Formats: sequence, structure tokens, C-alpha cells
Amino acid sequence: MASAAEQLAGGFGWGAFAKATDLKKRLWFTLGALVVYRIGSYIPIPGIDPQVLEEIFNAQRGGILGMFDMLAGGALSRMTLFALNIMPYISAAIIIQLMTAVAPTLEALKKEGAAGRQKLNQYTRYLTLLLAIFQSYGIAIGLQGSSGQSGALVLINPVLFQLTTVVTLTGGTMFLMWLGEQITARGVGNGTSLIIFAGIVANLPSALAALLELGRTGALSTIFIILMLVIAVGVIAAIVFLERAQRRILVQYPKRQVGNKMYGGQSSHLPLKINTSGVIPPIFASSLLLLPLTFANFSSGTESPGWLQAITTHLAHGQPLYILLYVALIVFFAFFYTAVVFNPVETADNLKKHGGFVPGIRPGKSTADHFDYVLTRLTVIGAAYLSIICVLPEILISQYAVPFYFGGTSLLIVVSVTMDTVAQVHSHLIAHQYEGLIKKSKLKPGRDGAAARLAQRGGEGKGSLLDRLMGRKGG
Repeated sequence: MASAAEQLAGGFGWGAFAKATDLKKRLWFTLGALVVYRIGSYIPIPGIDPQVLEEIFNAQRGGILGMFDMLAGGALSRMTLFALNIMPYISAAIIIQLMTAVAPTLEALKKEGAAGRQKLNQYTRYLTLLLAIFQSYGIAIGLQGSSGQSGALVLINPVLFQLTTVVTLTGGTMFLMWLGEQITARGVGNGTSLIIFAGIVANLPSALAALLELGRTGALSTIFIILMLVIAVGVIAAIVFLERAQRRILVQYPKRQVGNKMYGGQSSHLPLKINTSGVIPPIFASSLLLLPLTFANFSSGTESPGWLQAITTHLAHGQPLYILLYVALIVFFAFFYTAVVFNPVETADNLKKHGGFVPGIRPGKSTADHFDYVLTRLTVIGAAYLSIICVLPEILISQYAVPFYFGGTSLLIVVSVTMDTVAQVHSHLIAHQYEGLIKKSKLKPGRDGAAARLAQRGGEGKGSLLDRLMGRKGG
């Protein structure tokens, strides 16, 4: 019989996957939940003329609505049940996370462990409800005042339309929040990320068809389309490489004697990612820069102020001022969000409490300063990487009308979520292998039993050292 090490090193082929019944149930549940989400993204809200809606959104393709429609999988342009998508929940989670850094009460809850996290999650849900009501009411008011060449957009009583829109869109957002939590708990991957991922991927074929149509009509040359696809592949490769890149800081634990046994003396590492902020900086930067263009498009039927016309002219896609501000905002949000999610002082204190230290660095303030020094330089690299990834497709979008789906933000989301989901599938397969080894150890003691005990110890070590020091769940 092969040893445990040989069995684990043998990889995870189709046979190992076929035997992992729990993983297959989780995958089927995830797929079914995403199908429900896609069905809901085609159920329209009542009282809207679809022809007029299409005319209005065709004029808004380059604005903030075009970007949010991309994140919503086309549900916003169709004004359906899930038009707000999961964005209010993401905004609420970010706000609560930012508030924990400035509000002592929320910071105390964060340090209370599972009970504190559950309370913070409840606050996030309440804030999601408030944001969804506010945004859906704003959408209802905006739609009421909109009209196209075919006539008015809203076909029913204004008060009834406002009520039905608020109830429908808010209910859709709360349902998606619940669905995302169910995917996280009973499926594979992060439910919120997978919902956004499914929306982007579902519209990739139509975006590709639109790109090829530009080539057929002669708007784009065949060489440029091939070059565009090659650039997209290169961007994906760069995202995979840099999202997996990390700086590992060596952490040493001293030896200690308990009774007649000696414990400790082991070394570990503290992994610091190059891009700690994730996809938050590009989304926030794009939203802020596209707001003036969106306001100008909504006021196209009336005389726009001169200052607004000047701003929209200089902040159009591909303009030097737009690119400069886009890069500046990405860098700002990269540093800002990294400072929120990683506290060097708290991490150094937790490391000191566990008896760990960085070789050559004194515990306490010196360790915190060392973490801050390393993280600042990593964030510089991460901000530069995000700027290049997002600005290059931005130029192509502005100059050649390439769809948003080939932009840096969408590719960053798709690749990051895919990598995280594959990693979770791999961890489930490892857990299944451990279970098989443990069952065999009960029948045949000896080296297989030792392997099972080794597997149990490996399972207990789930989660990186950074997750444990910052009070996160392992997984």
C-alpha cells in the first residue's frame, strides 16, 4: 500500500473528484444558486417602457451606469429585479470595515471573536437595507424624469411606480445578500464574489460578439482585434502572477519546556500580499471619475452649466487629465484600504502575545515599524500594478469603443474570483483525502495511522499565519 505522503503527492485526478461526494453537492448547490441569480436578472420591474429604456442606456454606455451594468451582469440596463445587484451589500461591508478603524465600539466588537463578527455582520445587513432603499428610491426618481425619442419611460402612476420600484429593487438586493451567504456556507467559494463573477462572465460572449462585429463593419481592423485578445491574455497572466505573489516575513517561536517535554522552537512565515487592497481601488476610482459624465448625460435634454461641460470634456475616457486622476485615485485608495485591512501595530502585538518574533527585530514597536516599512513598499508595487492593468484597457475602451468587459477591472475580478474558487475546491479535495486516510488508519494501524494523525494536524493548521494573527477564520 502506498504511504500517505505518496497518496497526497499523487495529485487530484478525476477519480479523486468523483469520490468527493460532499464537494460535488457543494458545486451543484453553487451552480443552482447562480442559475437562480441569472433568472432573476431577466425579470423586469413593472411600469417601464423597454424601448425607451434601451435608448437611454445606449446614451449612458460610457458613464458610471455602464460600469455598474457590467458588474450587475446587464441587469441594470434591463432594469430588472436584481438591478442593484449585490453592490449595496459590498458598500455596507466596506463602510463597516472602515468604521471599525475609527469607532472604538466597533473596534472592540471586532476583537471579540466569533460573537463580535456576528454582530458586525448584523450591522452590515441593516446598513445594506438602508442603502438599498436609498438607492432604489433614487433610481425611481431618476427614471420618472427620463424620456427618450419614443416618449416617457415610466408608464404608470408616479407614486405607485416609486413604491413598487423601492420594494422590488430592495427585495432583490436582500435576496442576493442571503443567496451569497448561502453559497458561502453551503457551496464553494465566496458567494458575493461569485455573484459578481457570474454577471460578468455571462455577458462576456455578447461582449466578444460586439467586438467581432466592430471588426466586421470595418470599425476595427482584424490585426487590432487579434492584438486586443493578446493583450487580454497578457493582462490575465499578469493578474495571476501578481495576485499570487507575496512577501514572506520569517517568524520564529522560542522553545519552552512544559513538564518533561520541550515545545516550540519552530519557524513560520507571515505572508504579505503585493495587492492587499484587491479590486476596491479601481472600482472606487472609476465611480468617482464617471460621475460628472453621468450627470452631464442625464441633463442632455436641458442646458448644462458651462463648468460641467468643461469638466466632462477634460474627464472623458482617454483624456490626459482623466488618466492622471485615475492613476492618482487608484494609488490613494490602494494605500488607504491597505491601511484599513492591515494594522501593523495590532499584528505585532498579537505576534508578541503568541511568543513569536521576527529574527533581528525587537518585539513590539520595532516589529510594527518593520511591518509598516515592508507593507508600504509592497503597496507601491501593488498600486503600480493596478494602475497599469486598469489604464491600458481604459485607453482602448476610450479610443476604440471596446466593451467594458475587456477592461482591467472586470478581468481583475474574474481572475481573482476564479483563483480563490479553485483554491477552495483544492482544499475540499485535500480534506477528502485526509478523511480517507483517517478511515484507513482505523482498520490498519501502523504507518497509515501515523499518516492520519499527520493529516489531522495539517487540517488543524488551516489558514495563514496572517489570518490567525488578525483574528480571521482559517479556511
